[in-house]
Amino acid sequence: MERHNAVRERLLHIEHVLRDGQHWQTTSPADSAFASSQPFCMDTLAPHEWLQWVLLPRMHALLDGGHPLPQAFAVAPYYEMALEAGWPQRDALLAALVALDALFAGDA
Repeated sequence: MERHNAVRERLLHIEHVLRDGQHWQTTSPADSAFASSQPFCMDTLAPHEWLQWVLLPRMHALLDGGHPLPQAFAVAPYYEMALEAGWPQRDALLAALVALDALFAGDA
């Protein structure tokens, strides 16, 4: 249960960083954007959209349902490449994602 709480805390921090950087959206992308076969829906969603509309809800659903969490998980490497230098809140978001990944690597 302690791990679940730590994961939820990290997810909420990611949401906070997105909101702080004014990258939180009030309207969901079109349903077709979620039909992508690409990792991170990279051909249909901006990186921050995938976090808000895919990763965060799915992880919260796992936690809420008491389901097992992924064993191996790493999103920070993709975001290091996907977020352009100078993107507002880039460093804060990367730090939050690295911290989340660390929970799944057993480093935190």
